[in-house]
Amino acid sequence: MTTELDKTFDPAAIEAKWYAHWEANGLFRPERPDAQPFTIVNPPPNVTGSLHIGHALDNTLQDVVVRYERLRGKDALWVVGTDHAGIATQMVVERQMALSQDKRTNYSREQFVDKVWEWKAESGGTITRQLRRLGCSMDWSREQFTMDPHFTRAVVKVFVDLYNQGLIYRDKRLVNWDPALGTAISDLEVETQEIKGGFWHFRYPLADGVTTSEGADHLVVATTRPETMLADMAVAVHPSDARYASVVGKEIVQPITGRRLKVIADEHADPELGSGVVKITPGHDFNDFEVGKRAGFAAGEMLNMLDAKAAVVQTADGLVPEEFLGLDRFDARALVVQRMKEAGFLIPHVDKDGTEHDAEPRTIATPFGDRGGVVIEPWLTDQWYVDAKTLAQPPLEAVRDGRIEIVPKSWEKTFFNWMENIQPWCVSRQLWWGHRIPAWFGPRVDGGMLMIDQSMSNANMIFVAETEEEALQQAGEYYRSHGFDKPVEVVEDDAYDANIEGEFDGIYLVREEDVLDTWFSSALWPFATLGWPEQTDLLARHYPNDLLISGFDILFFWDARMAMQGMHFMGDVPWKRLYLHGLVRAADGQKMSKSKGNVVDPLGLIDRFGADALRFFMCAMESQGRDVKMDESRVEGYRNFATKLWNAARFCQANGIGGSQTIAAPAATSAVNQWIVGEVSATVAAIDKAMADLRFDSAAGAIYRFVWDTFCDWYLELIKGQIDDETRTVAGWVLDQILVMLHPFMPFITEELWHAQGNRPYELIVAQWPQASANANRAASAEVEWLIDLTRSLRTAKNELGLPPGAKLEAWLATPSDTASRVLTGNSAAIERVARLSAVNVTPAPEGPAIQVSAGSDALVIPLEGLIDVNAEKERLTKALGVSEKEAAALAGRLGNANFVERAKPEAVEKARADHAHHAAEAERIKAALERLG
Repeated sequence: MTTELDKTFDPAAIEAKWYAHWEANGLFRPERPDAQPFTIVNPPPNVTGSLHIGHALDNTLQDVVVRYERLRGKDALWVVGTDHAGIATQMVVERQMALSQDKRTNYSREQFVDKVWEWKAESGGTITRQLRRLGCSMDWSREQFTMDPHFTRAVVKVFVDLYNQGLIYRDKRLVNWDPALGTAISDLEVETQEIKGGFWHFRYPLADGVTTSEGADHLVVATTRPETMLADMAVAVHPSDARYASVVGKEIVQPITGRRLKVIADEHADPELGSGVVKITPGHDFNDFEVGKRAGFAAGEMLNMLDAKAAVVQTADGLVPEEFLGLDRFDARALVVQRMKEAGFLIPHVDKDGTEHDAEPRTIATPFGDRGGVVIEPWLTDQWYVDAKTLAQPPLEAVRDGRIEIVPKSWEKTFFNWMENIQPWCVSRQLWWGHRIPAWFGPRVDGGMLMIDQSMSNANMIFVAETEEEALQQAGEYYRSHGFDKPVEVVEDDAYDANIEGEFDGIYLVREEDVLDTWFSSALWPFATLGWPEQTDLLARHYPNDLLISGFDILFFWDARMAMQGMHFMGDVPWKRLYLHGLVRAADGQKMSKSKGNVVDPLGLIDRFGADALRFFMCAMESQGRDVKMDESRVEGYRNFATKLWNAARFCQANGIGGSQTIAAPAATSAVNQWIVGEVSATVAAIDKAMADLRFDSAAGAIYRFVWDTFCDWYLELIKGQIDDETRTVAGWVLDQILVMLHPFMPFITEELWHAQGNRPYELIVAQWPQASANANRAASAEVEWLIDLTRSLRTAKNELGLPPGAKLEAWLATPSDTASRVLTGNSAAIERVARLSAVNVTPAPEGPAIQVSAGSDALVIPLEGLIDVNAEKERLTKALGVSEKEAAALAGRLGNANFVERAKPEAVEKARADHAHHAAEAERIKAALERLG
């Protein structure tokens, strides 16, 4: 029994209804214990997040794959969850507290973490609700969170195991430090901005009367960060730079601190840049850090001149003048320049008109924290690191030997380059919210004495364990083995300095304050979400995952690290295929950003056009990792596509065409029914091929063309007025196949139409995918294609001659082909209704002006006597041809001018190209029309 469809397609009326039904009935993961498993995990969005256009692309592609595999009968599991997002979540809660004049430091760590959990319970589900609006068929019954107890257990175990294996360690290195947040951050959280700054030149005097080969008693250094000279440790010149060969190994004096620095030779110094002399501040510059290591400076010896808030502090050698202490780094910059200028060590920049300035103006690529909003400082500090180089080797081999397939393959080169040159991975963050690092510091025994470093540096003894009890057991064994049979207990860090021999009856340990980088925990996503470290049935069945879909921008931050951790702890790849898609950009190709005001809200698009239209747009535009340009008119166009399908279903209902009773193709005797059955099979094969290749655009294009052109524009038109029982059966079956094939892309409208076509024993979401097995009847297909070809040719000819589309014409075909004969014999009604030919005479055409139209290998003649004034039409077309050719030639000349192409605005060049293409095509169309007229 069919349900009569409303005249107007309204996405909002059906989306919430069907999603709630699917989820409530467990249809996102039906019980299929004997089916082949298929597994995909979502890149867990931040718990603080809201759905943005990138999420819409990423999750649409995943949902298309999962729905497709579910329809193919597989036990399809799409793991869903959210990331605790350490920095972002802590900031959100602290901002919320600030509204009521409250702050984190008013509470203990435990109390603040409790507040974060309260926030998560109240406000942390925004993005998961929004994913439902998009239609994502995730297994919500197993929704994960990276701070869930079972997941936390996995994170702690991984950390402890890696530490015990020597693959996690503490080290003093430079990190990206955010002074506003007071924590190290990852490269992904650093945004580079072009900032107007300066390039200062200074004289550093050579010590002990030494001069260069040219007689200079100083070297000139240039810098964009003068304040860092307070921590200079060397100056470098290139080994091949003959100008400075005589002073390599000599000493130079830093004018403000008086620190004596060695002149070293290092290839980092560019002889062609400035003076060829580079000041080296290894504690505050990533390049300088590496130069310093090559020069023999240990990280512990490198000078640090800034505190966690980027204010100047005294260096270890005590040479920073007191007037600088406590200054903000940028205030210190101004004072350094002032003092160097006063002392005569500043070399002014002279501009073109002879005016002197302290610095040469420069636009400088400057790193900013994406959340703290301040300039990032390279900062030397003790952090926890993963030996990424060792862990990277198995994934490298897996990609090389094909166990991991990267799609598109072009990303392999980038993957290899990064993984082969990978640096130690800093995994510690100075936050309260997150997985607290399971390490405890205690005094180190040295010479029979308990030695304590109150800064909790690597000088202390470190005990790493999964629980506090195990850490205390380790510590007790260590101290007893060194003759200290005292009770060991864990205290707060303010009591830690009591660890001095003889002052107390026990030995105190203090817990590491830092938490783990969220990328560390999310790297366990493919296996920890399945129950690891417990050896669950789910883990055995669904690891490795089959596919990962992610943006290329997190290839290294997440994808590569999942590969490292998965292969290390599971002994197998985390997924067999990795699909990397591009970014969604604004219509003009620019990257979307709030500052540019070009951000597109996917929820707004869903409100206006429906989730199905947005999803189809994402698939149709996703072409093997290329960036997607946002185009709302295309989204609207796919809403029109959905409306066309809706109206086609209404047509079927009006003509007694209901849901099919068979999965296999029904018997067909008429040419048009045989043809459409074959077209269904060809479309299924095209979609299967595209999905196997992860060509989402090709898959979407195949079903779009079949629905819009083949089914709606041709098949339904061809059967109008002659719908018999066979045609009703075939048409109902074809519509069912359309709904199944289209369902992964447009799940809501297809489920609605599926049920509207009759009582169904099951929902469309768990229907059976069509088989590409029906063989096309070649003769029948040739007949229908001949009729379609004829109709298209006639419509083009009418348009060129200015005849009304509905005008009925008469044609002559003296010697029809076999195909034409069959069409003319059995399809006169369709020829008149669709092709608008009142008759086709199988005799020679009468004399007089006429045009020819093609159909297959046949050429039909249509007399024009009485239809148009041939001479007037020729004159009109000739004039129009002249105009188009002239415009095309002018535009071709402009586009051939290198000055125009290189200097004009890109949009002007694009418009010129589009206009040229239009006029060139118009000229060809008019020529064809003139040739028809003879």
